[in-house]
Amino acid sequence: MNELLSWLLDTVQSVDPLVRTVLAGVAMLLETSVLIGLVVPGDTVVLVASTAVDGPLEYTSLVVVVVIGALCGESIGFAIGRWFGPRLRASRVGRRIGEKNWVRAETYLAKRGGIAVFLSRFIPVLHSLIPLTVGMSPMSYRRFMSWTVPACVLWAFAYVSVGAFAAGSYRELSRDLHWAGYAFVAAIALFVVAVFVVKKLINRAEARHMESTPGTDEDEGESEAVS
Repeated sequence: MNELLSWLLDTVQSVDPLVRTVLAGVAMLLETSVLIGLVVPGDTVVLVASTAVDGPLEYTSLVVVVVIGALCGESIGFAIGRWFGPRLRASRVGRRIGEKNWVRAETYLAKRGGIAVFLSRFIPVLHSLIPLTVGMSPMSYRRFMSWTVPACVLWAFAYVSVGAFAAGSYRELSRDLHWAGYAFVAAIALFVVAVFVVKKLINRAEARHMESTPGTDEDEGESEAVS
C-alpha cells in the first residue's frame, strides 16, 4: 500500500506547482459554472492537487486560486442567467436538467434569499443552478457576491487543508509505519463521507424548512434580493 500510494502522490507532486494550481482553479471555474458543474468533479481535482502542497506558499496559492476560480464560475453562471436564463431554461439542455430542479432552485431562492446562495454551495445540483437562478432574479450581483464569497472561501479551506494535512502526515509516518497508507486512505475516505453526510443533512434541513413554510414567503427572499 505504501509503495503504491507514495508513487501516486509523487506523480501528482511531480507536476509543476503552477500547473497544478491553475488546473485546480479551472476545474472550480467549470464546476461552479452553470450546468457544467453537474458533470465536472471540481472537488476531486482540488483534493488531488492539495495532496502535493509543499509549504505555506503553495498552500495559500492553491486556496486563493481555487476561491477565484469558484467565484469566476459563479459569476459566469450569474451573467448567463441575467442575459440568457429563460432561453437556456427552455433549451434542450435546460429541459434535460428538469423543470422540477429549476422550480426547486427558484422556490429555494425566493424563500431563503441570500442564505440560499450560501448554503447552495454545499447542496448537490443547486450549487450549479443557484447562480443562474439568481441571475434571473432581482438580486443584485453585489448581494450575490456577499453571500457566495464566504461559502467559497470556507469550501476551499476545507478541501485544501484536508488534502494537504493527510498527504503531509502520510509522508512523515510512511518512513516508520507500514500501515501509514491505510491511515491516509481512511482519512480521505472519512472526509469524503463527512462531506456527503453534511450535504445530506443540509439538504434535508432545507427541504423541511421549505415544506414547513406556507405559501411562497417572498417577503424574506425579496427583501434580501433587492437590498
